[in-house]
Amino acid sequence: MNNILIHPSYFPSISHFAAIANADVVTFEMEDNFQKQTNRNRMFIYSPNGIQLLNVPIKHSKERHQRIKEVKLETAFDWQKQHFKSLEAAYRTSPFFEYFEDDIRPIFEKQHTFLMDLNMETIAFASKCLGLEFDYDETTEYFHDVNDKTDFRKLINGKKDASVFEPYTQVFWEKHGFINNLSILDLLFNEGRYALDYLRKQAL
Repeated sequence: MNNILIHPSYFPSISHFAAIANADVVTFEMEDNFQKQTNRNRMFIYSPNGIQLLNVPIKHSKERHQRIKEVKLETAFDWQKQHFKSLEAAYRTSPFFEYFEDDIRPIFEKQHTFLMDLNMETIAFASKCLGLEFDYDETTEYFHDVNDKTDFRKLINGKKDASVFEPYTQVFWEKHGFINNLSILDLLFNEGRYALDYLRKQAL
């Protein structure tokens, strides 16, 4: 049985979902500390100008190490509206944006308190759109090394994620070429119902 350990992230990368789509059981890491400059609170999309980072602002704690499930969202900025406008600019002309638009919009209208709740909702949304059902559990303590699961926690750090995937047609392909391993939204909006088959053919 292929049991994997992986971080919940904000509209996870294609590598995250390739791992999940090919797993029998998924365990989400809930007990680690928040780290800056990772995909815990950001995603990358394909904008008209190329790759674009969408970052979720968080309330920074005075504590040196803040547990990820205790991280709260910063509500002083209207980041939800900015993110949705960016998605519209990037994917309005994609084959499947309008198909998913009514389902994804409420995520950007809801006021989440905790980053982890937001991340889990984005994973649930993407899984539903993919038609991907999977069993999962959550960690109750942190282990630096694991022996009974395939450890995919490194995928949360985009700089260390060297995954390379088969090209698929992207909106601005002719302008900037294929951009690898963006948010799962890029695959969904461009490939729609074919996205799950694509994920299951990818090797990590």
